[in-house]
Amino acid sequence: MLTLASCKKDAAESPTTAAHAPEGETADQFVARINDEYRKMYPEMVASQWLSATYITDDTQLLESKYNERYLTQLNDWIEQSRKFEGKQMSPESARALRLLKLSTAMPAPKDPEKLAELTRIASRMGGMYGAGTYCTGEGDNQKCRQLGELEDVLRNSRDYNTQLDAWQGWHTVSQPMRKDYQRFVELVNEGAKEMGYADAGEMWRSGYDMTPAEIAAETDRLWGQVKPLYEQLHCYTRTKLDAEYGKERGEVTGGMLPAHLMGNMWQQDWGNLWDLLQPYPNAGSPDITGALQKQYQANYSRELAKAGPGLNTEQLFKVERAAQLDVAKQMTERAQDFYTSLGMPKLPESYWQKSQFIKPLDRDVVCHASAWDMNMAGDVRTKMCIKPNEEDFTTIYHELGHLYYDLAYNKQPPLFQNGANDGFHEAIGDTMVLAMTPDYLKSIGMSDAGLSDEALVNAQMRMALAKVSFLPFGLMIDRWRWGVFDGSITPSEYNKAWWDLKARYQGVAPATPRGEDFFDPGAKYHVPGNTPYTRYFLSHILQFQFYKGLCDAAGYKGPLYNCTFYGNKAAGQKFWAMLEKGASQPWQATLKEVTGSDKMDAGAVLEYFAPLQNWLKQQNEGQTCGWQDTAAVETPAAGNPEAATPAAESAAKQD
Repeated sequence: MLTLASCKKDAAESPTTAAHAPEGETADQFVARINDEYRKMYPEMVASQWLSATYITDDTQLLESKYNERYLTQLNDWIEQSRKFEGKQMSPESARALRLLKLSTAMPAPKDPEKLAELTRIASRMGGMYGAGTYCTGEGDNQKCRQLGELEDVLRNSRDYNTQLDAWQGWHTVSQPMRKDYQRFVELVNEGAKEMGYADAGEMWRSGYDMTPAEIAAETDRLWGQVKPLYEQLHCYTRTKLDAEYGKERGEVTGGMLPAHLMGNMWQQDWGNLWDLLQPYPNAGSPDITGALQKQYQANYSRELAKAGPGLNTEQLFKVERAAQLDVAKQMTERAQDFYTSLGMPKLPESYWQKSQFIKPLDRDVVCHASAWDMNMAGDVRTKMCIKPNEEDFTTIYHELGHLYYDLAYNKQPPLFQNGANDGFHEAIGDTMVLAMTPDYLKSIGMSDAGLSDEALVNAQMRMALAKVSFLPFGLMIDRWRWGVFDGSITPSEYNKAWWDLKARYQGVAPATPRGEDFFDPGAKYHVPGNTPYTRYFLSHILQFQFYKGLCDAAGYKGPLYNCTFYGNKAAGQKFWAMLEKGASQPWQATLKEVTGSDKMDAGAVLEYFAPLQNWLKQQNEGQTCGWQDTAAVETPAAGNPEAATPAAESAAKQD
């Protein structure tokens, strides 16, 4: 999910009471019973999670915690019941379902009821801390308090060094109180994972890929090795531009690394907000999606203003502004839906438009982190966002709707198969559509008037690379950190040091000011307190290019890959929908082959897509000393040679 763009697409956690296995029940009958019980309990559980995310109070956190507690108790009971079928005769479908049952939560809980209850309380509390996180400056009447969205706007729009530093440091204060909770959280999920037969929670996470834990760790390193040279060229170009803007003493950090607070994004995972500094050819034209959306918002505002009539007071003007914000948020979402329906997919149900959170409410704290929700496995799907009229949110909507269309497609599958072929698949669906948002497509929907010159092509490629290529090392390092935390090679006394060591090693990014162990900077990223595995996002950034190429082939496209849009092509849509319908019912390798012709993940399509940009970057960087020195970095799991198996992978291999 959650998604980055992250998204809430983990298996449900819901309340129920333990059921006893009927006498003489076969494995196939057991799986059928579990699927039935799971489907019945699911809506009530997800409702508690939705409530906790959209109305953050102590009461809603308590409800979510209790529902999670009861569900995890039931899950442990199901897993215990399933042990009697080990080695027994059963259908291949049931054998797969029983394996997926053990992996159906990212938060394995101890069997001890008191520890299980403690785990769910901590999880809800950390989620609440993140969602309600606020940075305040000044005192009394002069106090100014800002939440994540406002602080992100500073990084997005300001080019003042100190203003950006203040906003970045301010958000990273909200995670400091989480540190003790997170340490205890790790102890508890590790205990739960060990009771299920895994070495630790990280090994359990790496077991969900129809491969051994060691194989998937090595596979991600191999894929990173393919794309790392492209990232290094983008990093080098960006550093040169930051030096020109801020001076070398501020535009980079010792060793040639990029300053964390100057990247236009709180976590340096998307550099698109630096477009004003990084645009290759300012006069060649490029899609101005944010500008087009701002015009749409202003048109909505003028319409709402005219509707309200003259002589409005401050409160009435505020209501006009809110109405215009909601209008543009829904218009952006309708535009994203149009891409899916153009491929022959169904419209979203009417309940989606009634029940989703499109903009940030004024009367309560909410989690603004974008997420997609399947509420009942029967068509009640929703998104939760705080949409603003800008390019980043616009493409995020396409991403989130990808989750929902996956949900709708596989709702006919048994509940245990209602998930992505692997978790990277779920994150890649909507982003495949984003890749098809070519200049021609954007021009057709009034979002661009850019030409198709060589210079305009480089501009378009750069915009995409600032979102896609910049993300790749970040997609790896978060779970590299957690794998080390889970297996104990990263100790609590070095949580923050290890985090920045990995950011230095993979991203070439560093903080401009010291970040000691009095901070807990990992907690400032939603997926850490939200306990959402992150390797899925790295994999999705490989898979989406493979899907894109496969769908372009299905559409009969013959030109350069980067210029392909399959918008409106029913043949491509039918092929994609057939893949979505499979869910997790078969190994991902078989599902991938049906769309791409290959059963292996490969970054070749990434390099093919960005070939013009990579050649251009090499020319721009000629004479520069590219790369960076991360001399402070220490050896941590998966932080070593990208071509070799990591320490974590080697440890896991000994356990297999």
